[in-house]
Amino acid sequence: MTQLLKKQLTRFTYALNQFSRLYSHFPAGFEPESWKSLEGLVGCSANHVPLSPIGFLERSSKAYRDNTSLVYGSLRYTWAETHQRCLKLASALTQLGISRGDVVATFSFNLPEIYELHFAVPMAGGVLCTLNARHDAAMVSTLLSHSEAKVIFVDHHLLETARGALDLLARTDTKPPILVFLTDSDSSSSSFNSNTYDYESLLTAGTDKFEIRRPNSEWDPISINYTSGTTSRPKAVVYSHRGAYLNSIATVLLHGMGATPVYLWTVPMFHCNGWCLPWGTAAQGATNICIRKVSPKAIFDNIFLHSVTHLGAAPTVLNMVVNSPASDRRPLPHKVEILTGGSPPPPQILAKLEELGFQVNHIYGLTETYGPATNCVCKPEWDSLPRDERYRMKARQGLNHLGMEEMDVKDPVTVESVPANGKTIGEVMFRGNTVMCGYLKDSEATKEAFEGGWFRSGDLAVKHDDGYIELKDRKKDVIISGGENISSVEVETVLYSHEAVLEAAVVARPDQHWGETPCAFVTLKEGFDNVNADQIIGFCRDRLPHYMAPRTVVFVDLPKTSTGKIQKFILREKAKAMGSLS
Repeated sequence: MTQLLKKQLTRFTYALNQFSRLYSHFPAGFEPESWKSLEGLVGCSANHVPLSPIGFLERSSKAYRDNTSLVYGSLRYTWAETHQRCLKLASALTQLGISRGDVVATFSFNLPEIYELHFAVPMAGGVLCTLNARHDAAMVSTLLSHSEAKVIFVDHHLLETARGALDLLARTDTKPPILVFLTDSDSSSSSFNSNTYDYESLLTAGTDKFEIRRPNSEWDPISINYTSGTTSRPKAVVYSHRGAYLNSIATVLLHGMGATPVYLWTVPMFHCNGWCLPWGTAAQGATNICIRKVSPKAIFDNIFLHSVTHLGAAPTVLNMVVNSPASDRRPLPHKVEILTGGSPPPPQILAKLEELGFQVNHIYGLTETYGPATNCVCKPEWDSLPRDERYRMKARQGLNHLGMEEMDVKDPVTVESVPANGKTIGEVMFRGNTVMCGYLKDSEATKEAFEGGWFRSGDLAVKHDDGYIELKDRKKDVIISGGENISSVEVETVLYSHEAVLEAAVVARPDQHWGETPCAFVTLKEGFDNVNADQIIGFCRDRLPHYMAPRTVVFVDLPKTSTGKIQKFILREKAKAMGSLS
């Protein structure tokens, strides 16, 4: 073989290798098409790194090194210390046997350790699974078995429930996970067995020289979030490093977070990974204020004490704030930005919050969309509208945020867009990089959710002429009375405008003549015990078509999830048990 041929072969082999490396970054079906010519173009470590929110912490440890990162009571850490602790924890996890793809679970309220685990687990190559702190032992056992968690970090306040879950696992063939206690400084214990550790003691076994196990692909899983389903086993939604990275940035942007904000943790970190804000606040070098129990007094006290600039909350929490006694409130030192989502917020609540000095940004999304997927971008011209109309506009779900490629309201059968007339109801569907990878170990459910090339939310909405969407109901919550579809959300909005109503939820009650009729479950404010069902029904009939007004009103404390969502499935069962009104 001539020398020239050898050189040409070497060049060809090099080019082929570079070409292969360029395409190796893309999974099947995602290969980019060439632009005229690939000559001179190459994909390599210099211009392609898998997206991952791990880098947010690394940057903040330098850019905001001495700034406060975490506050919990008298406990404070800087960003340099948080980075060091996460490296040690990642190192310690590998010593416990955590390898790439292994699941590490948490069962806790909003503690600094849970924030640290959002970085330490993926830094060790693991997948974080944050379990709802309100689950009972049976559900925790089921989810630990399903996720195959190797380690579980448990808030010492939840230790009894966790031990019950591990006892249930011991009766099966499932190997129980290693247990790590999260203990307050004044309640630490040194009594551990060979399969049990204390968080701080575990940390000392690690090294801050640990070499981070970065994702091989940005589509590698970073976390598992179980939906708040009503079946014995909720679906396990898998997030990728890429999706977490993009949704963190998008959420920070729509929340209006500049550099070094002060964020109050009222959204549970176990809910959609705290709307991706454990990672997002790190990107901006925020001070994270952790509180174990959320209450209006705790919110106002922490805003005053720490000069909080941002917080997130479900509409039920906001309802608690606006209806809190004056003794629990403090004047706000400045405008405080609130991100709210989870269910459509009543316009009346938005109005009262702004009167208190809060600025409310309304978002909408699901566990399957990493939490926030849309936001209602407020327009200056809305300020000239009458008060009620202005807040009705702000209560809409709006447009897809910058991390979500597309969001539309479509006919669930034809997958055609519905007219933008504010009347035609369709299903909200999403498509983009911040949609889940799928449901773990449930191919059939994944296939059903992605049918037609879109993620089907199960939420019903209309689309207005400005492109903004407005939720009308969940598919299962629509009331069909005499052939007419009734939106429970519309009826609830009217109920919230009654001066005596603190909370309201409307579901279908079976009816032999009409099929279904609206049944309202209502919680009254203090001092309004003399209000009766007929008055509530009359109030609604004066403001709604008569067929939409509740025919039944039940006064009760509404059941809720730990994230503040009203559990309508429980109320539907109660309404069903009442039987027909006709």
